[in-house]
Amino acid sequence: MATPILEMRNITKTFPGVKALDNVSFSVARDEIHCLVGENGAGKSTLMKVLSGVYPHGTYSGDILFDGEVQEFKSIADSEKVGIAIIYQELALVPEMTVYENIFLGHELRKGFLVDWNETVRMADVMLKKVGLSVNPAAKVKDLGVGKQQLVEIAKALSKNVKLLILDEPTAALNENDSDNLLNLLRGLKQQGVTCIMISHKLKEVISIADTVTVLRDGQTVCTLDAAKGEVSEPVLIKHMVGREIENIYPKREHKRSDEVALEVRGWNAHSSALGRDVLKDVSFNVKKGEIIGFAGLMGSGRTELALSIFGNPTGFQVNGDLFINGRKMDFKRPEDAIDAGIAYVTEDRKAKGLILIQDVKQNITLANLQEIARSGVIDSNAEVKVANDYRVSLNVKTPSVEQKVGNLSGGNQQKVSLGKWLFVKPDVLILDEPTRGIDVGAKFEIYTLMNGLVQQGMSIIMISSELPEVLGMSDRVYVVSGGRIAGELPIQEATQEKIMQLATS
Repeated sequence: MATPILEMRNITKTFPGVKALDNVSFSVARDEIHCLVGENGAGKSTLMKVLSGVYPHGTYSGDILFDGEVQEFKSIADSEKVGIAIIYQELALVPEMTVYENIFLGHELRKGFLVDWNETVRMADVMLKKVGLSVNPAAKVKDLGVGKQQLVEIAKALSKNVKLLILDEPTAALNENDSDNLLNLLRGLKQQGVTCIMISHKLKEVISIADTVTVLRDGQTVCTLDAAKGEVSEPVLIKHMVGREIENIYPKREHKRSDEVALEVRGWNAHSSALGRDVLKDVSFNVKKGEIIGFAGLMGSGRTELALSIFGNPTGFQVNGDLFINGRKMDFKRPEDAIDAGIAYVTEDRKAKGLILIQDVKQNITLANLQEIARSGVIDSNAEVKVANDYRVSLNVKTPSVEQKVGNLSGGNQQKVSLGKWLFVKPDVLILDEPTRGIDVGAKFEIYTLMNGLVQQGMSIIMISSELPEVLGMSDRVYVVSGGRIAGELPIQEATQEKIMQLATS
């Protein structure tokens, strides 16, 4: 058997009160695509941060062997010197800088003491061709779509003569076309001799691309599976990840049709001064009491803009049209008005816009409804702890205590805290924007089960999702958005991925 390019032996990493990695061993063969899967909090990202030098040698126990040599990385720069590069879910690009500046940022091409800009542009163009991206190297990164920005990140990694490329949830924010393009690129890099480690919660992608899959659970290595031997399948991965079988990730729910309209929008328009264009055009739809409405469409179609414009218009669009809550015409000037009327919005970007990461769990959960736990204008600390603990238990938030900083939680548990925050305002209509983005299959199942329970209690849910199986698995009706307009409405019995995509691209 050939010597593996990477071996991590008996890695243990501890944070205050939490053992994130417990004697983990992990081996990657040369020129393979190795997928690392597990529930949020299983230790996947922590293991890769140990490997890449984010957590330097001395802060963990165990050994790293790369290219047959023991490594003691003190920083990311050390791991990059031997040919290891990591790309995070939150892209590390500078929006205001050009593509070529970003690709060589931190390892500039120099002629003497000065940056050789002509060579930088030429080599940036070479790197862009390697990743199949046809853009002007002088374009600013902020003007590129997310899929193209992801390719710029990979071009940046390749410019460092990478031997092992680590990608943490690379397709989490991409649409299906961009995801397929990225996976094809990884296959091409494999042929060029670049070994890849990919962390992903999208099991269908894992099955389609992985040569080998390693499963982590609770900070320990559960198993390593060989795709060539037929060991990799969705039921097998789910069973190893969550420690039990989940027969249907979308829990069954009786689709009850109510005639009582909870929210209705008529002739809704929104103009963005920042973009200099209309983002919504003559949108009309309704959501009935006790149903889940799915909103599908390509990225940039206007789904999130629709949610924000309804939720008190925090982005300051120029809005006109009619909005009705339980038959009453409403005119929200700010999000507080929407909250008072019984609407809550769970953002797609939990880290930047949904949570305050430096605050603890209890402060985040109670943030949107402080008056509920205030006594004579002063927050009742005991009431705050009780509320937070109630949601911690009911949402199964995995945290040592509600005093834990939210930034220390896994993505799935952060999402549960974000949900708890908005459930505490006791809404009648809950808007969920990409509710399961970047979280594992077990946490997804828990959120789906929660959604079913909420609508059975009479709540109405608007779910925006880029994952068509999720839209089809959870919705009672589906609205498809294209170019800021409602391109069509489909009852769930008639909805298919093909019909949705046809409308989304119309």
